[in-house]
Amino acid sequence: SLMVDVTGQTRKEKVILPSYLQGKKPNTIPNKKVGDPVAGKVSISSLATRQDLTGFHLIPPRVTFGVLKEGCTYATTVVMKNVGVNFSRFRVKQPPPYTGLRVMYTPGPVAGLQVELEIEILAMVIGGNDSGGIEEVSYDIEILTETETLLLPVKANIL
Repeated sequence: SLMVDVTGQTRKEKVILPSYLQGKKPNTIPNKKVGDPVAGKVSISSLATRQDLTGFHLIPPRVTFGVLKEGCTYATTVVMKNVGVNFSRFRVKQPPPYTGLRVMYTPGPVAGLQVELEIEILAMVIGGNDSGGIEEVSYDIEILTETETLLLPVKANIL
């Protein structure tokens, strides 16, 4: 039960479940469903009543690099987990060069459980004007899947 902790005592604060356990899908845009005769469909009678047989979750759902030193390159890994029973394809729409962001991944279907996306940022100040020493970079990386477009928010502050 979520009302008691592991010792059996009543919890003092509420447990916050991750969005993927709550059934919510933040930062997604549904695509128009197009019948694909070559998509990997699984026909199992016990799953026949379920509607959502495809989908991905991003872990973590957003990337915050924090304060970065100008001229350095930083990287982090985001796991894209396949929570459906069908294998699905995806592709990443690369951010424009002025953001300093780049996503590295292995293209192809995700038939297994997950795939890793490496988010890399080259910390650079875009404008020549002085903005108090810190410039904020914020961009939503688009990940296009067969059923929806996932948005991965990336934020960083560059000194």
